Amino acid sequence: MKLCKRNREVSARTAAICLAVSLSLFINCCDVQAADANSFLKADPNDVAAWRAMKFGITFSWGPSSLIGTEMSWSRAGKRGNYPGTGTIPVEIYDNLYRSWYPAQFDAKQWVDVAKEAGAKYVIFITKHHDGFCMFDSNTTDYKMTSTPFKRDVIRELADACHKTDLKLGFYYSQPDWRHPDYHTDRQADYIRYLHEHLRELCTNYGKLDIICFDGLRNKAETWDAVNLFKLIRSLQNHVVINNRAGLPADYETPEQFGGYFQTDPPWESWITISEQWAYKANDPLKTLKQCIQPLVKVVGSDGNFNLSIGPMPTGEIEPGQVERLKEIGNWLNQYGQSIYATCGGPFKPGLWGASTYKDNIIYLHILSWQDFPPLLPQISKKIISSEVLTGGTTDIKQDKNGIAVGVPKQYQNDIDTIIKLVLDGSANQITPVVVPSGSLAAHKPVRTSNKAGRSGENIVDDDFSTYWAAETSAKQAWLEVDLGKNVAFDRILIHEANSPWFQYVEKFELQYKKDGFWENIFEGTKIGPDYCKKFEPVTARIVRLNISQAKDAPSIWEFQLFAPRNNKELKK
Repeated sequence: MKLCKRNREVSARTAAICLAVSLSLFINCCDVQAADANSFLKADPNDVAAWRAMKFGITFSWGPSSLIGTEMSWSRAGKRGNYPGTGTIPVEIYDNLYRSWYPAQFDAKQWVDVAKEAGAKYVIFITKHHDGFCMFDSNTTDYKMTSTPFKRDVIRELADACHKTDLKLGFYYSQPDWRHPDYHTDRQADYIRYLHEHLRELCTNYGKLDIICFDGLRNKAETWDAVNLFKLIRSLQNHVVINNRAGLPADYETPEQFGGYFQTDPPWESWITISEQWAYKANDPLKTLKQCIQPLVKVVGSDGNFNLSIGPMPTGEIEPGQVERLKEIGNWLNQYGQSIYATCGGPFKPGLWGASTYKDNIIYLHILSWQDFPPLLPQISKKIISSEVLTGGTTDIKQDKNGIAVGVPKQYQNDIDTIIKLVLDGSANQITPVVVPSGSLAAHKPVRTSNKAGRSGENIVDDDFSTYWAAETSAKQAWLEVDLGKNVAFDRILIHEANSPWFQYVEKFELQYKKDGFWENIFEGTKIGPDYCKKFEPVTARIVRLNISQAKDAPSIWEFQLFAPRNNKELKK
């Protein structure tokens, strides 16, 4: 009897152990299945790393609006779904431009050759913008390129041309469609099916895709059924990287028209135009080589990718001035690409002075403004064992416990970018990114703001463009003042508002100083945006105030810097 009882106890314990193990395996299996079920929301880290290493891409912004030289979509009158505002070109004119569009000079190979000659490693083609016109041959609509007198699928030709080279291929696709009758109506479910079918076509009919850029105008993921949309895309193109404009974080962020602030994670890319307008406009002012290279350096030095937008002509040609500028960029990259491609941003964070990049045991200093370069760079944890001025000339590097002194004779200080290569005794990846002192009179001085709660005003005077102060929620007016400690003279200012155009809310402001207990205006302004720089007649004061008297919503300021007069030289952006 005792033996039988013991056997029953052993059997019970064995059964309990087996049940526990089975439950554990079941739970782990469910966890794995859940992780696998959501794996399509993010690209493979190796694919993201490969995209980041390319650093420089080009977007071709082309559509029927090039016929009249107005901005794509935004110039179209009529409703914009849930988005405010309207354009100036009547719908009956804008929506029928395609009927007379015949870009006889279009040559896909030439476009791709221009991109390669510019030094780009990937290209993005607009397949549909907010106006709803499909640049590809879709079975869902007649409002498309193959319905023009030209009748050719230009996206197919461009994709084929790319696939014959080592350029990586990306498609831009705008989910909003201001022409479609179902968009943002009670028939939104029908529109979602229409949208998903477009992505199925794009991911099926044009060969391998490396990048998809959405532009959802800040709508939520549910607006596009983005989860199932991502699942569809990844099932058809499993190595594609996707940006964050479908309401999901996806693989990388995409701010517009700014040089960047230091951000290692999440990955990001800045979209910047080569002229003032995204799409073609006759006589649109073209950025100089300096105005192209310096933002590229700032973006890469901030650990981002740089995407330059080109607006082809209605004939299908790329405007000759743009072609020439792209060649100049390519020539610069042929000489100095080692300091851009496959690098990381840092370890010296960017500022008015410039930026830095690194690879393995090499740091590349990109000095964009010697006027704003500090006497000493912060000390780092590695020893500099050799140096070289890649842009020509000699340099004198002195490193001690106080920091790093960098000297280059004036005749070798390049107006666009002086690049100094520093070879270290160990990996630069082991160095913690550091802020470079700006020389601002306001740096680390006491700050008061209009906020009763919320973010500290100290962030605007910390010399770090990755921290910020924001006014209280929904505030349409705000102020911040800095106590310089004593009366000092200054004649230059840098104000850095939110980087994204979506959050640039300031519409009217005054820079003021306190005199005999009253505020005196130094100057007035309207928009600020990133890297707002201004020189004015010297003022001597202790208390300085930025008074934001009108804003669309609660403004945010990332840096506020004041500078002492320096030989009456203009502050260079």
